[in-house]
Parts: sequence; structure tokens; C-alpha cells
Amino acid sequence: MESNDNMGNNGERFLFHHLLAMFQTLALQQLGKITNPVTGKVERDLQQARITIDMIAMLQKKTAGNLEEDERKLLDSILIDLQMNYVDENSHPDEGADSDESAEEKDNKEDTQSDNGEVEEKE
Repeated sequence: MESNDNMGNNGERFLFHHLLAMFQTLALQQLGKITNPVTGKVERDLQQARITIDMIAMLQKKTAGNLEEDERKLLDSILIDLQMNYVDENSHPDEGADSDESAEEKDNKEDTQSDNGEVEEKE
């Protein structure tokens, strides 16, 4: 494997694009937008997706002023796309996938409310 010194700016650009692609793919998996290649299933974990998106936003902040125009545009585009997908997924969390609220918490909420507003005990 070549060192960064031998790869030059093109090598660094490739590595930066590859890093962004890795984070983007991970976030899309966590949002339930693409299949997890390890499990072969579509899985959704909005809490982890939020962390991954926040890491990309941190990269954007920390690299401000140090990126080529195409790198900055790519980073901005990926971040905006993932943020919009997160908002979309967060607006309908009850599709049978993991979300910020666990299924047990939802069951407990449903069990504590009846049609007449009385608290019911779970058996």
C-alpha cells in the first residue's frame, strides 16, 4: 500500500471520498434505506443513524476551509440528503423497525390507556 506522500493530492481526495461513502452507506443502512450486507436484512436504528449523521456534520465543521470545492459540495450534498432521510424516517417510526422508542415502551403506553382514560394493568 502506498503512503499518503506517494499518493499525493489525488490519493487523499480518493480517501476522503471513500470515507464519506462509508459514512453515507452506514447511515443509509441505519435509516433502513438499504440492506445490511452482513445480515441480508433491512434494519433501522434511528439513534445510531443520528450519531452517524452527526459525525458527518462534525467532519464538515472540522474541515471547513480545508476542502477542494468538489469535496465540499460532496460533503454538503451527502449531509443534506441524510438529514432529509432522517427527518422522513423519524416522521413514521412505527413500521416494525427499531426506532428511538422501543417496542416495549410503546406497549407500556398502550396498556396504560383505555378508551375511558383509566389506567389498565399489564398481565
